[in-house]
Amino acid sequence: MDEPELDLSQASLSPQKEMVRIFYKELWDGADKSLIPALFHADFTFRGSLGPTLVGHDGFAEYVDHVTSTFGNYTTDIITMIEEGSRVSGKMRFHGFHRKELFNLTPSGKHVWWIGMPIFTFENDLIRDLYVLGDIHGLISRIRG
Repeated sequence: MDEPELDLSQASLSPQKEMVRIFYKELWDGADKSLIPALFHADFTFRGSLGPTLVGHDGFAEYVDHVTSTFGNYTTDIITMIEEGSRVSGKMRFHGFHRKELFNLTPSGKHVWWIGMPIFTFENDLIRDLYVLGDIHGLISRIRG
């Protein structure tokens, strides 16, 4: 966890990058699922860093519950954001305390982390698709120690 998180406190972000910031720092870190309709099309597609592929608000809300209950004090560190047209990508560090079974691994209680590389695709000011490639093998190795 040696890469610093971006300091967004004084940053002037484009509308798309601001939505990505809200997605990670308010929706995920605060587990505020009320933000889902304001960020996503009703039938948006999502592939999460831990592997599942989902469509729509309800499935995504369940995924948020699953991840934030599996990892206590779940937090996302935004390391890099890159914008190109209707897409925002970047490098994120997800972390928390492993407190529920995951990948057939019993809860370790350890503070663990993994890197995710998201690609957000926007359409009409909302997120249409989000694909996140996650370093699952790194996460598993940190859980195992």
